[in-house]
Amino acid sequence: MTVIAETLPTSRLARWTGRVLSGLVIVFLMFDGAIKLVPWPIVTETMDKMGYGSSETLARSLGLITIVCTVLYSIPPTSILGAILLTGYLGGAVASHVRAGHEPFNIAFPVIFGVLLWLGLYLRDRRLRVLVPWRR
Repeated sequence: MTVIAETLPTSRLARWTGRVLSGLVIVFLMFDGAIKLVPWPIVTETMDKMGYGSSETLARSLGLITIVCTVLYSIPPTSILGAILLTGYLGGAVASHVRAGHEPFNIAFPVIFGVLLWLGLYLRDRRLRVLVPWRR
């Protein structure tokens, strides 16, 4: 698999597009994790509105999980593991928004972010393109 991955052509534009998309995802998720570590009142109020109570301990735990998974995503050797973990995390966000009866945009936002996460990784990581090739 490594030999095949090394021979796949990758345009500079695709690599840089992947890096930019991944960078945007990383910045957003690190910010999201950081505000949960503090936790700001808006975080605990929102958690309470979603039915999780206003627990600062839960907010800090979610913030730590977000940051750890995002760091794994940002390091090339562990990026696929990080993407898988973040997909689960974002899936939980979708489920929480559905359960709380939020508007379609709030439900779609984590889905869109998950797509950007995987698209960025797909464009910047040859191993993933070997694993999931596009058929022509």
